[in-house]
Amino acid sequence: MAFPIGMRFQGRGAALGLCAATLALTLLAGDALAHNMAGKDAAFVAASKGPQILPFLYLGAKHMATGYDHLLFVIGTVFFLYRFRDIAIYVTTFSIGHSTTLLLGVLGGVHVNPYLVDAIIGLSVVYIAFDNLGGFKTLLGVQPNTKLAILGFGLVHGFGLATKVQELNPSAQGLVPNMLSFNVGIEIGQLLVLCAALALIVWWRKSEAFSRQAVVTNALFMTAGFVLMEYQLGMYFMASA
Repeated sequence: MAFPIGMRFQGRGAALGLCAATLALTLLAGDALAHNMAGKDAAFVAASKGPQILPFLYLGAKHMATGYDHLLFVIGTVFFLYRFRDIAIYVTTFSIGHSTTLLLGVLGGVHVNPYLVDAIIGLSVVYIAFDNLGGFKTLLGVQPNTKLAILGFGLVHGFGLATKVQELNPSAQGLVPNMLSFNVGIEIGQLLVLCAALALIVWWRKSEAFSRQAVVTNALFMTAGFVLMEYQLGMYFMASA
């Protein structure tokens, strides 16, 4: 379900949307790579040898729960979905995408530029929010296949996750079970955050002002995505120079 991009918003809707977007922008602009592994987590991954099922399960869940860009995309994906079947299809499609490239990147040794990948992840946030606002239909007169878009962006998100692990150069001993556990942990973390977000959105939809508030929030989600894109592209060109 999408809302026309020209819909008006005011009052509580603007305030609520501004709060949500301000939080997102603060997290992204303040530390756009906040979900990187660091400190004890990074040291553990770098030093681990052999299967470490439960620790990697925990690290995967933690990594997803602090991945602001990933979470903005997932929440945007389900923002206007009302039927459980649709939610399950869209979330599963995204999970298939990012699970495939996460394992392909780490286990298959496929390397991509982390800045460009994260810039495209920012674009994915812009895309899903723009789609939620009905932008494609209103401005371009077309409606892309959302499922294919989510699958495609899921593949990119997976490479984004893979680059964070690759930077730590994990040991080949136990790498397969550890990465499978890490991937399952990511799915658990995503599911937990998604359940909490959906509970809030379902409660929010009962408000008469939801339509106006939803427009503001998605418009500012787009802004958050653009901020992430600008940051990552800036880092890419600085590194290239």
